[in-house]
Amino acid sequence: MSIITISRGSYSRGKEVAQKLADALDYECISREIILEASEHFNIPELKLVRAIHDAPTILDRFSYGKERFIAFFRAALLNHLKRDNIVFHGLGSHFFLQQFPNILKIRISADLEDRVREEMRRENISAEEARMMLVNDDAERRKWGIQIFGQDTWNPLLYDMIIHIGNMNVDQAVSVILHTVQQPCFATTPESLRMLADEALAAQVEAELIKSFPKVMVDSGGGDVFINVRGSRADEKNITEKVKCMVENVEGVNKINVNIVPFIVED
Repeated sequence: MSIITISRGSYSRGKEVAQKLADALDYECISREIILEASEHFNIPELKLVRAIHDAPTILDRFSYGKERFIAFFRAALLNHLKRDNIVFHGLGSHFFLQQFPNILKIRISADLEDRVREEMRRENISAEEARMMLVNDDAERRKWGIQIFGQDTWNPLLYDMIIHIGNMNVDQAVSVILHTVQQPCFATTPESLRMLADEALAAQVEAELIKSFPKVMVDSGGGDVFINVRGSRADEKNITEKVKCMVENVEGVNKINVNIVPFIVED
């Protein structure tokens, strides 16, 4: 029992590694599902949201607190899937949310630019010059996206437990290396890690429910008890508390709701 996340650039064979890995482990392999759930929250067509987050997230600026809302919706959807365990996730930004879970194996797949150019030429039937320009631009935009949305660089090696280069090592060999690594005791799912993931998933779900009305909300969770900090006026504390409780009392897994009103400051 384990969870593996794979970050990859375009045409680096990372999707292929993820699928073969999931097949070998008999795990669920997910990627697009998370974006689909986030797009439903935003009421944006999935294709438009995917294009936005891969080509610098300007579309999010059209929404009030668009970046904060996207992060909340994506995080809630991701953690809700991962808490089921036995998952291989590949693609968008999972490593930014999972640094506090040492048992989750976080992998980055890389490949030489010229190998990626040849792969894109083969799949898209375009020239080498077109493929190279598209890949260089895509890498730059994805890197910019990570910095703009999460304040972190996707190329930072400290985000990952392992970086695998597809070149001299092929896809099947990369899968073999990962299969061996994930068997190490440090990456095993434990009752404690499942509890931590369930707590984090519940906090994320509550935050996603509140984010539109309270864009600077912060939520912690433990054993079904949720602790919610929202910006507001002390004079309106009773009404705010009642509204918050009404919004989250039916979230599955919530037992007790604790609301703390944080007074507005000048920056708000």
